Amino acid sequence: MSLPADLLAVAPSPSPSGSPAVTVPSLQDAQESANQAASWVEQNWSTWLAIGLRVVLILVTAAVLRVVVRRAITQLIERMNRTAQAGNAGTSLGGLLVNAERRRQRSAAIGSVLRSVASFLIMGTAALMVLSTFQINLAPLLASAGVAGVAVGFGARNLVTDFLSGVFMILEDQYGVGDTIDAGVASGEVIEVGLRVTKLRGDNGEIWYVRNGEVKRIGNLSQGWATAGVDVTVRASEDLDRLRATLTEVAEKMSKEEPWNEFLWSPIEVLGLDSVLIDSMVVRVSARTMPGKSTAVERELRWRIKRAFDAADIRIVGGATAPATEEEAPDPMATVAAPSVFSNTASPQAEAAAPIVPQRPAPK
Repeated sequence: MSLPADLLAVAPSPSPSGSPAVTVPSLQDAQESANQAASWVEQNWSTWLAIGLRVVLILVTAAVLRVVVRRAITQLIERMNRTAQAGNAGTSLGGLLVNAERRRQRSAAIGSVLRSVASFLIMGTAALMVLSTFQINLAPLLASAGVAGVAVGFGARNLVTDFLSGVFMILEDQYGVGDTIDAGVASGEVIEVGLRVTKLRGDNGEIWYVRNGEVKRIGNLSQGWATAGVDVTVRASEDLDRLRATLTEVAEKMSKEEPWNEFLWSPIEVLGLDSVLIDSMVVRVSARTMPGKSTAVERELRWRIKRAFDAADIRIVGGATAPATEEEAPDPMATVAAPSVFSNTASPQAEAAAPIVPQRPAPK
């Protein structure tokens, strides 16, 4: 069945505005276009299939590799954590020096950093491989990324410095949450450790945000042990043997009571005379304590020493030089000023300081 000729070729109707006539494609032209598209698809479907399979293979491989690497990092961190626990458990102070919560936080931070770096490298490499599969020239993209990286590096060098300092700080375990540190620019208790900023709680309750790149030195007051030292100033006339016996008694009694027997990691020692002056002397008492407990031990030790000295009639002097004792009678003339030569009007000094009286001329 053939179509009439007037349907195959439609004559354009005259346009009142004089615009050119619109040519409507015929059915034969549409059939030829469809045949060309089908032949093009038939010729290139294998290429499309190969590209698609390659992209799927790249993405699947990247995903599997990412999962494997992240799991390996997690197992490595857990194994290092167990090894550290076993090594510290064999030491005499292992149970006291190791903080399980701090170790867990440090391991979690290290694992998070390593997993993030591994994911970025694997997925970034996969994205570049996918782009190269689509025959995209990566040279301009890599060059632009290099220039942008250099520009960002110069503009954000402080941020990079803070990040690298935070990574090395966590890896080296310089401090952790709960430690009391002196960072130079600020000091206090660490309440949060980040890769860029460390948050400290000061002695008065203030919160300090310290950039990791700005810290040049760290003094950790919570690692190992601390020292509690008390200086006692007494009169130079006190009996040294009685003084040492009183301090030793206080130290032995305090070392046996709770909770001070846990805070004290060494016996309280009377180190001896720290300084000797004409009318006073300083005796130093020291002990090794648990980290962060030195202040509490010093306060309790001062309290007990004061009570023991009061009971033993040993007087504590408030300064380097002792004031006058009660046995010495005060001088009643100490507050009387020395007599002045100007109080006698007939003295040479008073006459020299008197105003000159003008002399009147004698009457004629």
